[in-house]
Order: sequence, then structure tokens, then C-alpha cells
Amino acid sequence: MVRRYDPERRQRIIDAAIRVVGRDGIAGLSHRSVAAEADVPLGSMTYHFKTLDELMVAALRQSSEAYAKAVRARGLLREPGADVAEELAALLGEWLAARRPGVELEYELYLAALRRPALRPVAAEWCGGLIDLLREHVDAATARGLSALMDGICLQVLLAGDAYDADYAREMFTRIVNDPLSQGG
Repeated sequence: MVRRYDPERRQRIIDAAIRVVGRDGIAGLSHRSVAAEADVPLGSMTYHFKTLDELMVAALRQSSEAYAKAVRARGLLREPGADVAEELAALLGEWLAARRPGVELEYELYLAALRRPALRPVAAEWCGGLIDLLREHVDAATARGLSALMDGICLQVLLAGDAYDADYAREMFTRIVNDPLSQGG
């Protein structure tokens, strides 16, 4: 069905791109595959997104914003004396249990930045938001280390297909937070 006035078309295209990447991976992403998934004319694709990189930036930004919204909704580290290790372990568990396909998609788009420079600023924003939140509770180096550990644990769970081990994650987060070097000592 051709829609002459379709203010939601751009969003439908982004949503369709996310579904295509989730189903077929980055390799399956093309203007043609997304147009078919979104049920829009091929010309709409290049009107809204001249390149696939522009489309992937929009998809990664949307995924990143959804993650940030989930973190805010959970109230991560809202209290000044929050147990950083416990909070991060719980967040990671919730994220991997409730949204595993979404997490896989986000990492696929995130890692696409290795080969697609246009994605790098958005990938950096994704990391930066969590690091900024953590910096309210730990020093900058520790915040970066915690973020990297979260990425590592997620990738290990996703790639190995293992169940998430909250006790292991909590222990590793605790080690980083309690490292004497992270306390300035």
C-alpha cells in the first residue's frame, strides 16, 4: 500500500532495519531488504537514509537510547551509597534475561563500528553514558574498567551461549571496585 503522507515512515524504516539485522545480521542489511521489511518503496529508503551507514547510525542510536532508558527506569545507582557491584550484576542479569535478542543486535551494531567509521561516535556515546553514571560512584579509570568488564561478560555469554552467572559478575565487579588502585591508594 502506497502512503502519500506517512510521517511515521522514517521510524518504520529504522524499526525494520533493526528487525533485519536481528534476523539476518549486518550482512543481510540492504536498502532493498529493509524496504521490503518496512513495506515501503525502495525510493523511500534513499530519501530517508542515503547510505546504509546512516541507517545503521539511526538503528544503533535507537538501541542505545533504549538501553539508557532501561538503565534509568531501573534507577541504577540512584542512592549515593549504592553497592556498585551488586547493581551492575543485577542490571546485566536483567538485560541478558529479558532482552537477549536485543542485546545481540546492539552488540552486532556496536561491533560494526570497527569497520564503519560513521558508527564510531554513536558506539562511543553508548559506552560514555554508562561510564558517566558510574563516575558518580567511582573514579574515571574504575568506571571505564567496569564498563569494559560488562561488555566482556556480555560477549562471553552471547558467544558461548552460556547462562549468565550473576555471582561471578558480582565478584568481578567487586574486585574492580575494591582494587586499592581504584581508591587512589
